[in-house]
Amino acid sequence: MEKELAVKNLDRVISKVEAARLRVSEHHIVKIIGVSKYSTSKDVAMLYSAGQRAFGENKVQDLKQKSQELEELPLEWHFIGRLQKNKINNLIDLNPTLMQSLDSYELALELDKKLELKKKKMSCLLQINSAFEESKTGVDPKEALDIYKKILENCPNIKLKGVMSIGAHSDDKKTIKNSFLITKKIYDEVVSFGAIYCSMGMSSDYELAITCGSNMIRVGSSLFK
Repeated sequence: MEKELAVKNLDRVISKVEAARLRVSEHHIVKIIGVSKYSTSKDVAMLYSAGQRAFGENKVQDLKQKSQELEELPLEWHFIGRLQKNKINNLIDLNPTLMQSLDSYELALELDKKLELKKKKMSCLLQINSAFEESKTGVDPKEALDIYKKILENCPNIKLKGVMSIGAHSDDKKTIKNSFLITKKIYDEVVSFGAIYCSMGMSSDYELAITCGSNMIRVGSSLFK
């Protein structure tokens, strides 16, 4: 990726984000996470030079490799993939800015226990399966509020910062929108507990997600191609 292309891609995404957020409110702020799972460290560095600062990885080993290769840059790394329990210690050692895919109470308990042993804290988002799809992980929306409270009460080493969900895998815009609105409703309920992030929307649907209230989006192909 050349810098000219990186600037062009980032400007295009920012323009779309701006248009979408202004349909919500001029005060609505949206954070862009560049999903770099199919890209090289060189591509990440080029987007950094264009002005992008936050990046997300789906696999612990990829996050480790790229964060080490780019350690001289003040990047903000997010973990956005499914976390296997045998990789928890490895992720803790990488100190991600935000772990976005805390997809069960059981995982939260295990993560908290290992954070305690390492005397560390981790900021996380509770992942919600608002699309009700078996292919997706995440807690049931009907149980999300109770699980959120239980993590706050029983996992002192986890700093819950909000919620995350993946839009419905559908060609029907109404179905996708409904999945986003379900998550936004839960987000509104946990704001009083200190939630600040409602992470919804990816390359194919982030504009719709923003109009539904998302304040954090995960964009890959639109930035790196």
